Amino acid sequence: MVHVLSSRILLRPIDPERSRIFYGEHLGLAVHREFGTGPERGTVYFLGGGFLELSGRAEEPPSPSVRLWLQVADVAAAHDELTSRGDEIVRPPVKEPWGLVEMWIADPDGTRIVLVEVPADHPLRYRPGI
Repeated sequence: MVHVLSSRILLRPIDPERSRIFYGEHLGLAVHREFGTGPERGTVYFLGGGFLELSGRAEEPPSPSVRLWLQVADVAAAHDELTSRGDEIVRPPVKEPWGLVEMWIADPDGTRIVLVEVPADHPLRYRPGI
């Protein structure tokens, strides 16, 4: 059995600085650590229960099958904040048939990101005995 001690998602952006601005300033992700120096340095962000690492440089955009799922407390507030910064909203917030409120955005390389709000009455919030 594999005993996982930590995990992170690795992205190789086309333009690392542009991606650091998006994830750090636009999404407001906190930096866990940085390594290396200059424009090619790696940056690891806190991502709820995991981490997102931007490091290296890609020549081409990532596969469209790569997606990020980020749970937020308030999708409407995230929508307003991102819109006020001029960020593109791929799809505005919608309450899905499965009960989650989802909004889609994309990072500078086109990686799709779904921001998800779990409403208070959703089964994901049900904790027997609590």
